[in-house]
Amino acid sequence: MRSFTGNELNSMFGDRLYLIVSVALIVLAIVVFVRSFEKKKPGTKDVVMLSVMVSLAVVGRLVFFMIPQFKPCAAIIIITGIMLGKQSGFLCGVLTAFISDLFFGMGPWTVWQMIAFGIIGVLSALIFSEERIEKMGDFGKLMLCIYGFIVTFFVYGIIMDTATVFMITDKPKVATFVATYSAGIVFNMIHGISTFVFLYLMANPLSKKIKRVLIKYNNR
Repeated sequence: MRSFTGNELNSMFGDRLYLIVSVALIVLAIVVFVRSFEKKKPGTKDVVMLSVMVSLAVVGRLVFFMIPQFKPCAAIIIITGIMLGKQSGFLCGVLTAFISDLFFGMGPWTVWQMIAFGIIGVLSALIFSEERIEKMGDFGKLMLCIYGFIVTFFVYGIIMDTATVFMITDKPKVATFVATYSAGIVFNMIHGISTFVFLYLMANPLSKKIKRVLIKYNNR
């Protein structure tokens, strides 16, 4: 079977190739999510809880649309990963980016946002746990907030800045990367600070509500 080159794919799908990739990534994320929970026999509760977290992240991004980069999305995705697991964290990140971009406008950057937010959800679940945060108390909360700043600034920031380079030129040079990363420092700093602030405000109340629901429905 003959494989298609990038130019051939662009000629076939035009500037809508990013949309096809986005949908494919969502399908892949859903498959991973479903297969991971097959043994746990997930019910409607699991889907509803994840849907609520995605909705909160999307609405949060829409509400703060007038303040560039100051959004609660990353904080909500981090909390989702910690409380519901890495699969849910990844899926929350992917869906948040895709759905919110339906309002803000989709483009090649959407795929990169989906990947960046998805990675944040997975990393959060791997690095932190609900029990660990509770045991550390105020210090644990501070560490979580600092982590939120770091992962937003570096992981999301570097991925999106890299995406910018590939979107503005097909022959990137070292100077282009340096200039793009330097120009993005301020925006990434604001995004990181916003994640710190929203985690500080929402981590405890939101995690407690999630835990209450999970315990009520014997999900643990």
